[in-house]
Amino acid sequence: MPSAPAWTRRGFLAASAAGPLALAAARPARAAAPDEFAGLRRRWRALMLGAGFDGSAEPYASVLRRTGELARAHRAGMRPGPASLWPDSPFDPPSGITRSYSRLHTMAQAYVQPGTGLTGDGGLVTDVLAGLDHLHQRVYHPGTARYGNWWEWQIGTPRLLLDTLTLLHDEAGPGRRADCLAAVGHFVPDTVLADYSGTSTGANRVDLCRVVALRGILAADPTRTALARDALSPVFPQVTKGDGLYADGSFVQHTWVAYSGTYGQVLLDGLGRLFALLSGSPWEVTDPARQVIHDSVEHAYAPLLHDGLMMDCVSGRAVSRGVQEVDPRRLAQSDHQRGRAVIAAIALLGDSASAAERARWHGLIRGWAARDTTGSLRTDPQFGTADLARLAAVLDAPGPVTPEAPGHRLFAAMDRAVHRRPGWAASIAMASDRITYYENGNGENPRGWHTGAGMLSWWGPPGTTDQYGDGFWPTVDPYRMPGTTVSAKRLADNEGGGWGVPKPSARWVGGVTDGEFAVVGQHLKGLSSTLEARKSWFCAADTVICLGAGITARDGTPVETVVDNRNLGEHGAPLLTVDGAAQPHDTGRSLSFPRARWAHLEGHGGYVFPGGAPLVALREARTGSWRDVNSGGDPTPVTRRYLTLLHPHGTDPADGSYAYLLMPGAGPRALAARAADPRWLTVLANTRDRQAVALPSLGLTAAAFWAPGAVGALAVTAPAAVLVRTRGRTATLCLGEPPRTGVPLDVVWSRPVRRVTAQDPSVRVLSTGAELRLRVTPGTACATHRCTVTLGDQG
Repeated sequence: MPSAPAWTRRGFLAASAAGPLALAAARPARAAAPDEFAGLRRRWRALMLGAGFDGSAEPYASVLRRTGELARAHRAGMRPGPASLWPDSPFDPPSGITRSYSRLHTMAQAYVQPGTGLTGDGGLVTDVLAGLDHLHQRVYHPGTARYGNWWEWQIGTPRLLLDTLTLLHDEAGPGRRADCLAAVGHFVPDTVLADYSGTSTGANRVDLCRVVALRGILAADPTRTALARDALSPVFPQVTKGDGLYADGSFVQHTWVAYSGTYGQVLLDGLGRLFALLSGSPWEVTDPARQVIHDSVEHAYAPLLHDGLMMDCVSGRAVSRGVQEVDPRRLAQSDHQRGRAVIAAIALLGDSASAAERARWHGLIRGWAARDTTGSLRTDPQFGTADLARLAAVLDAPGPVTPEAPGHRLFAAMDRAVHRRPGWAASIAMASDRITYYENGNGENPRGWHTGAGMLSWWGPPGTTDQYGDGFWPTVDPYRMPGTTVSAKRLADNEGGGWGVPKPSARWVGGVTDGEFAVVGQHLKGLSSTLEARKSWFCAADTVICLGAGITARDGTPVETVVDNRNLGEHGAPLLTVDGAAQPHDTGRSLSFPRARWAHLEGHGGYVFPGGAPLVALREARTGSWRDVNSGGDPTPVTRRYLTLLHPHGTDPADGSYAYLLMPGAGPRALAARAADPRWLTVLANTRDRQAVALPSLGLTAAAFWAPGAVGALAVTAPAAVLVRTRGRTATLCLGEPPRTGVPLDVVWSRPVRRVTAQDPSVRVLSTGAELRLRVTPGTACATHRCTVTLGDQG
């Protein structure tokens, strides 16, 4: 049989113009044998429940026992009424419908899985079927008009309903199955896949394809199953705007939210399941563009995973999801738990990868698991038996344990940067007219206002990897996120609007990297305030050099730069040393230092202030609850201690500035030595027009040009970020254009150059000799453009 044609996005859209069912017809497949749909149902069941594990051994026995306990509790609490199936889950809002189907799904699992204590219980399955009937009759049927959040109707509820019908296929019977499938068809018609737009993009598109595919399989409908397969194709290609994966590894959902950690996980997991489900069938996903998804594991996801956690800067409003009051088993929302969910999705996707890819991914998984000191992949309560068995197979297999790889990744398309060095990692979260300050919605994350204002998160020595996962989000001062420059102007919950709408009118956000070091910059404009600033981060060997300039505001309120805001845990009281003097560590104390040169926090690392700078150190115990940051969260008070280090700029500064070095893991001796060494760092400029540094020992000169101009030996004809590295007689100049105009610009390096040995196609050499002159055509993606030269003799 000839291979199926490649399915391009253009071809997909052309076929969709003729109607959704034309998609399946456009890609013919052999006729399905009568038992192939039964085989696909069995495969989907195995993907849900797992296979080949000993249910009497741990951790499976505990998971199965917990499933039975939850099923008993759900069964006992059922009280069918006109507006609910469980009193605590009314049908309005529609999240109550999804929650009801989730509980029925748990009950169905308890019925079909051995070891739950309810396996084969006739009364239990009768109650599940009665619950399905009640939901169908009262709310989820073709006669109901959709209300509230669309996701509940088109993804949340139908996924659970179809999974339950798969588990109870024979018990449900053909009539009930037909009724339920008709309901799914009403709320998720084939037309949702007719074009790639609106809510049918990215991770949502994968979920919708999953719903349509399962509906096709349960109805033994080959055309609809083919439709779902073909409708995946627009997800695969890299995008240049909107939702999806970008060439630089960014993942965006909801048009302007950095979302690798949650929606990105949904995309990986969903595709992994569909690839595995359809493999070897007439509906196998054969589009060669699916390789983009496999490539994304190492290119887009691995750089954001640190010691098993997923960095919060790419998890959107999900950072507010702690313990959920309604169903505690659904908590699974710390940075480590989100990281483990991504890791599990990578393991699942590995089933459809090449042997070489799979071997590399398994090495990464073993490494993340070995370094995660806050919990175990083997026992995480968010996982069912299938994920646990799959992960155990990876962890128990022989093979390498891959360490964290040092380097820098600039995710320019989502205004994020990650810097890794041996023993520590840091991330920078920014906002622009392309990427939101923060996302809120569905009662989640109403106070994430400043998380895109240059939030600098970092993880250092052992014991600091739970910095943001241990009750951080409900207890941290939302006006003092680490690394940010902020006005103290009070903001309302959900300030600026929901779903990522609030974005600054700022273009210069991004930078340049050579893969090891970087210049990262943000033209900061405050949310609902007059604050403006230029912030730059120069990411080097053992240091992130942080510069701020042009800090101006007219809000009538103080402005400060938050050097750091460390979560010390529930009882932590590490010693703070400033300029060699140990400081009191009483909670509730505020200390001021008019000219601090360095500070060290025991067990964490430290900070250097070149030339000295005003510093305020505040120790406080802060109490909040997950309900404060998420309407579905637990109202139980949570208290954590914090050390906050502040650089004050006063009320309504006219042209404030700051300069400090972050040195994760550094001890007092190293900090004192760095502060006393005037030759290690030269701040070449720190103004609203340019910020630049030179580090002679690293052969590094780096600059953020906010306007055309010159600093040191570098000059540019347009705003740009420039990084120069010299190693002996060789130098590499890297340039990025964060404003993304795409207009050619010239860069001059006043250093004798003998010859150019390598250059990107975007780089044109204008002259060498006494100086190097280049013309760069930068494109509009803030990509890095390189030129490598052999240096001449300096006169």
